[in-house]
Amino acid sequence: MSKVDLRLDWCSYEAAKFAVEHWHYSKRMPTGKNNYIGVWENKFYIGSIIFGTGASSNLGTPYGLKWNQCCELVRVALDKHISPVSRILSIAAKMLKAKNKELRLCVSFADPFHEHIGAIYQAGNWIFSGESAPSEMYKLSDGSLAHPRRFTGTGWNAPQPVPADATIIKTPGKYRYLFPLDDAMRKQIEPLRK
Repeated sequence: MSKVDLRLDWCSYEAAKFAVEHWHYSKRMPTGKNNYIGVWENKFYIGSIIFGTGASSNLGTPYGLKWNQCCELVRVALDKHISPVSRILSIAAKMLKAKNKELRLCVSFADPFHEHIGAIYQAGNWIFSGESAPSEMYKLSDGSLAHPRRFTGTGWNAPQPVPADATIIKTPGKYRYLFPLDDAMRKQIEPLRK
């Protein structure tokens, strides 16, 4: 394998949105306050890593952390690449920690409903801590899925009526992975490893 020139740097919302719309299965940008890190290989833009507040403002509560001490890895949106994703995530996490000194933990989820098991987290020595609770989604007439938050108006979304032909489907819990950003946090959460 030839040597690759890998570079990560902060990128714009627009660049991250392009990556998500083209290379992430959801095709949707996360809402909330986010940090966008662009990824280049051999000077070509290949995508973005996005860290954010996530869907829950209480994400860090189970670990004794305040809202500004915990973040969620909300998107890994990459085109074809040579570098291992685990290496890209490691560099991105160091960048994020350098920018946000108070951060102590990053949480991410792998969705088995979309056949994701979290291999990129396993390769990066993230701590698998179990599964979130099962949930429900709305299946729309076009075959797409919508989270119930889309219709309740929580977060940044305005309330919308649930389409009459939408059906509720059950989805399994997501696999939860933890990445400590300091030695003390690693020691604290290591017992949670499953």
